[in-house]
Amino acid sequence: MTLRRATRDELAALPIEVAPKLLGGELRTVVGGAEVRLRITEVEAYHGRGTGERADPGSHARMGMTARNATMWGEPGHLYVYLSHGIHSCVNVVCGPDGIAGGVLLRAGSVVEGTDAATERSGRSGRDLARGPGRFGQVSGLRHPLHDGIDAITGTEWHGASAQLWLAGGAFRIATGPRVGVAGLAGTHAFPWRFWIEGDPSVSVFRWGRGAADAQAMLN
Repeated sequence: MTLRRATRDELAALPIEVAPKLLGGELRTVVGGAEVRLRITEVEAYHGRGTGERADPGSHARMGMTARNATMWGEPGHLYVYLSHGIHSCVNVVCGPDGIAGGVLLRAGSVVEGTDAATERSGRSGRDLARGPGRFGQVSGLRHPLHDGIDAITGTEWHGASAQLWLAGGAFRIATGPRVGVAGLAGTHAFPWRFWIEGDPSVSVFRWGRGAADAQAMLN
């Protein structure tokens, strides 16, 4: 399959529009001299305050700009790397016009190059190497806060690391549904903002977030 470097213009649309276009592409990182290429198989879109036609209660930027989410408000194509549960560095592609907050969480992938480095970083192997956003971030080698804001369009080195986003030209059977583990209404079918390559073994197992199943029942 032919891959090509992503451009900033291609990421300037709203995250909900960009997210499915990242599937089948790759995030390529070089950290500590080791290259890892991750094929993107699952993503989730997140809109910030004032982004799009409806408020996204599941977004880090739902209340506006903070020190934590500032990267989401910047130029598309940079990576918003945040810390989840105090331990996991998760990677998002910033989308939307500069000054409009949004990002696409890289939820899962498969390692297509750099398996040794990925295994060394994670202690795992097989389909579970990058299954889930914390694992994806771990094997990519990108770390919060050191690499938050790294530019995946230019590939410019940032604190000893570089990252490049590549897009795929092929067609995939894409499935969509609620985001995984997101609390309340934001984790229901009211926000079917998770996209994945249907049948790919690296895709996450779905689980409801806190209160999301009850919120879904009220919608039914």
